[in-house]
Amino acid sequence: MLKENKTFIIGHKNPDTDSICSAIAYAALKNKMDDGCEYVAKRAGEVNNETKYVLNFFGVETPEYIAHVGTQVKDVNIKPTPVLTEDISIKNAWNTMRDLQESTMPVVNDGKLEGIISVKDIATANMDIYETRILAMSRTKYTNVLDAIDGTMIVGDPEEEITTGKILIGAANPDLLENYVEDGDMLLTGNRFENQLCGIEMNAGCIIVCTGAPISKTIQKLARENNCKVISTPHDTFMVARLISQSAPVRYFMRKDNLIAFSSEDFITDIRETLAKIRHRDFPVLDREGNYCGMLSRRSLLGMDNKKIIMVDHNEKSQAVDGIDEAEILEIIDHHRLGSLETTMPVYFRNQPVGCTGTIIYDLYQESNVEVDAKIAGLLCSAILSDTLMFRSPTCTAKDKKAAEELAAIAGIEIQDHAEKMFRAGSSLADKTPEEIFYQDFKKFSGHGKNFGAGQISSMDRGELEQLRPKIAAYMEGAVKEGEMLFFLLTNILTESSHLVFAGEGAKELAETAFGPAEDNWVYVPGMVSRKKQFVPNVLNALQQ
Repeated sequence: MLKENKTFIIGHKNPDTDSICSAIAYAALKNKMDDGCEYVAKRAGEVNNETKYVLNFFGVETPEYIAHVGTQVKDVNIKPTPVLTEDISIKNAWNTMRDLQESTMPVVNDGKLEGIISVKDIATANMDIYETRILAMSRTKYTNVLDAIDGTMIVGDPEEEITTGKILIGAANPDLLENYVEDGDMLLTGNRFENQLCGIEMNAGCIIVCTGAPISKTIQKLARENNCKVISTPHDTFMVARLISQSAPVRYFMRKDNLIAFSSEDFITDIRETLAKIRHRDFPVLDREGNYCGMLSRRSLLGMDNKKIIMVDHNEKSQAVDGIDEAEILEIIDHHRLGSLETTMPVYFRNQPVGCTGTIIYDLYQESNVEVDAKIAGLLCSAILSDTLMFRSPTCTAKDKKAAEELAAIAGIEIQDHAEKMFRAGSSLADKTPEEIFYQDFKKFSGHGKNFGAGQISSMDRGELEQLRPKIAAYMEGAVKEGEMLFFLLTNILTESSHLVFAGEGAKELAETAFGPAEDNWVYVPGMVSRKKQFVPNVLNALQQ
């Protein structure tokens, strides 16, 4: 069955193993249960080394990156309005627009937008043309002329362009006419041999014989010898005079300067002001390569659908992907404290006091009677081992441990061995800068009128953590902004302890209140391995004092 709708499942910014693996596993579950929608796991940041190891080990592709979930032009109903070529006559352009009931149409050449032509432009062209040299000025092809006046080319090449001369009605006698005809002129005449001959002798570029009058072989012969085109039309001179200007190509009348076009990647919030100011009915839309792909109607914005999102492993706006306010949140699956996120509609919200979102996802598989395959089991087991530091974290519950053991059996892995390899891959920091390490697992928090950010890195190598501490401290001193407090936990998995580095006005006092006496820019906190259950609650309590 073709799935028409699409929902993105996304973890928090600076995603960890739980955030990525839970999104992938939940997308797989939802796709098995819902035939009417496609669920796609996405990531809101770069994956860390630990997560890369897990995904590679189980042969699972990294979810695509999404920076913003606001509604884009490509999410709105873009009309596949047909295009016009720049050589088409304004007569045929009008006929096309009338038949399609379009007031505006794009003029496209080799996929690229060249201009815009509207009914108003065509009306203005018909009403305001006083220039008798319009066909030469617009380099009109004779094919357009033939089409406009239902003519037949008797002498000449219909593919040639008109480059010189004016349009002239040969109503006068030959003595007067030779005072008006100039080189390259287009002479409209009837069944008058003398006027036709005069036109040829005065180097007219083309003679149009009206009312279907016969054209003598002598005139045809002389026309060929003097490079003069000859056209026959069934219409009378008055009708031809009215129709002939409609043969000019649209490129001469189209708007091609200061065109207002949108990219399919543009966000609706960024273009609303332009849409409000410019009272066009439709606007051309270009794809990433700059090719025309349709027209955006102002009316289509009324019924537009926002991106549909399921949030996993977080429920705070500060940790969510950019543009979350513009998205339609359908579900939230999390194991953290309740944040400040608000939704416009009721959502399915599942928050359990367990050590890992992966544990909740495993519960959902069991509740839905859906079998967990080996790859998904490996991802969820890895997520639990990562978030609970292989059951060492105080956030770990008996439910987490039981789920990890069951999942490990399905995946065919040995917990101790897999966890150690995973942690060692994650603690390999040689190829990363202090900035990359700092934001590898970074979250923002707020409470009691204060905002603060906290990052964390876990390692089994004490020496590596000791070498990293001064580098992280130096980076934080340069990165902290006025009125901001930053913290970073360097967690030793084996000793189950952390060195807490801090920066910013009031950060040292807050750290000492929460965790005891500090050195210059850090404090050693034995027994602290959990940012969620130990660091954040203690800081929030200290802020109340």
